[in-house]
Amino acid sequence: MTSHTYGYTPKEYSKFKEFAWKMLISFGLTYMFFYNGRQNINLVLTQMAEGLGSTTAAMGVVSSALFWCYAFGQLINGRLGAYFGYKRFMMFGVAASAILNVIISFQHSIPVIAVLWGLNGYCQSMVWSNGVGVLNKWWPKEKRGFASGLATAFSGVAQVVTYLTILGCMELNPDWGWRAAFRYPMIPMVLMLIAFAVFFKTKPEDIGLKPFEEIDQEAAQRDAALEKEISKKGYLYPYKVLFSEPKVIVFCLISAIAGVGRYGLLTWIPTYFTESMGLSIKEGIFSAILLPAGQACAMFVFPFITDKVFKGKREPMLALASIVTFIGMLAFPFIKSQAPASLMLLLVGISGMVTGVIWAVAGDMGGRAFSSTIVGILDWAVYMGAAIQASAFGWVKDSFGWPAVFITIGVLYIVMLVLTLLARKMKMTKV
Repeated sequence: MTSHTYGYTPKEYSKFKEFAWKMLISFGLTYMFFYNGRQNINLVLTQMAEGLGSTTAAMGVVSSALFWCYAFGQLINGRLGAYFGYKRFMMFGVAASAILNVIISFQHSIPVIAVLWGLNGYCQSMVWSNGVGVLNKWWPKEKRGFASGLATAFSGVAQVVTYLTILGCMELNPDWGWRAAFRYPMIPMVLMLIAFAVFFKTKPEDIGLKPFEEIDQEAAQRDAALEKEISKKGYLYPYKVLFSEPKVIVFCLISAIAGVGRYGLLTWIPTYFTESMGLSIKEGIFSAILLPAGQACAMFVFPFITDKVFKGKREPMLALASIVTFIGMLAFPFIKSQAPASLMLLLVGISGMVTGVIWAVAGDMGGRAFSSTIVGILDWAVYMGAAIQASAFGWVKDSFGWPAVFITIGVLYIVMLVLTLLARKMKMTKV
């Protein structure tokens, strides 16, 4: 046995690799269509406001209900998934989200929609941290950047899939208006859930293998010791340890800014094209689709660069992305024609999408023992940022105009740069 078989015989290692890929692909495809039940509202905010007799700023507050509930759901669901069973917990989240979306499509009251959309946010929060936690049980440390990046790439592609799905829904049944966005997209979401149930395995022990052995023996010994501590000290112990680490707190702030940038653009760009450039909803979606396309590209490129070019060092990639995003955001509001604005969105989509790097950092900081918990904490921070922007940017736009929204995002990425330079010198002391 060589170190590259991670403690397995050649036959066992072949089986391990096969199921590691099955787990990653089944999770990624399921999560890709899962966005149909989350991003759909952003593309029909203007239609919903008109149909319900409201304003886009008010609908932004409704949209934020998902982010708030998703954020706090992530804070606890990483641990709850470990307690109740990752796979069962994740499947419930997908099914419940689909049902809530369909129920929303029949509503006429904005407060009722806000409550249901918040519940949907909580159900949506049951999947990501648990999936990444499982991923770390199948992919060793030196391959974790690739695996987390590919999994996150599916979420980037998911946004493109949602844009195209909503366009198809509007063509298929235009009489339903915005309500179509909460009905048809649930069909592929549920179909992928069936495939997920068949192929997803939570750990090597489920297929008769022992856990893999890290090449880094120090990391392996650390994980084993932490697992023993968790079993002795109970449910809240990982939170106590992680929230006492200054580096985790800094990365919570970085994650929150990433949430403002990613979801600030995804939430408001379709509306920007409609209101500021006078495009129809369909034309606006076609232009805005370059944003999630760029975000999807970033998920493939960034983790690869951190693993291969920077040799596992994540902070240099975060610093570079922060600078490019700052420049792009300052330039964007001064672009007045559709094509150049769309191309700028592609660039900013790539540079601003740093969460793929953040999940790799989470795996590095938490290891297998704390992986789902730390991913849940950082994703909580991402969606706290998303929730704040959904509520605040509608007011910023109405009070100061569209340029203020994009300049605010750019300035926050400079703050991210400062925090990244600070985090680069910090070490984990208790994990």
